[in-house]
Amino acid sequence: MRVAIPVWNDRVSPVFDDAASLALIDLEEGHEVGREIVVFPDPVPVRKAFHVAELGADVLICGGISRPLERMVSSRGVRVIPRICGSVDDVTAAFLHGGALEAHFSMPGARRACRRRFRGHGEAGSGIRRRRR
Repeated sequence: MRVAIPVWNDRVSPVFDDAASLALIDLEEGHEVGREIVVFPDPVPVRKAFHVAELGADVLICGGISRPLERMVSSRGVRVIPRICGSVDDVTAAFLHGGALEAHFSMPGARRACRRRFRGHGEAGSGIRRRRR
């Protein structure tokens, strides 16, 4: 299995769309067997999304990612695990050992954003109050 993680200062890059490089980590039978850092050849975000799949990644673990790019990566058969932060080594180790990345490495505010996305805006029970005029 090949895992791709956009990197910034040895940490998961806060925004995939702006990342300059990618860690490609090869995993076999619960062990890391290889790692390389690849610089994106093109700064255009759409090309980055295509490049992840071209590199043979099975999984993309990233920080923030725009919905269109997330869909592009997913449509190429790459599983996307978004809104993750932390050091690349810690995130890789947790993923390798089957840890719940979302529980331990979620970006600040990520849980709140996820809830809001699925509950609807301004509907009964959504937790969003409408202002009376």
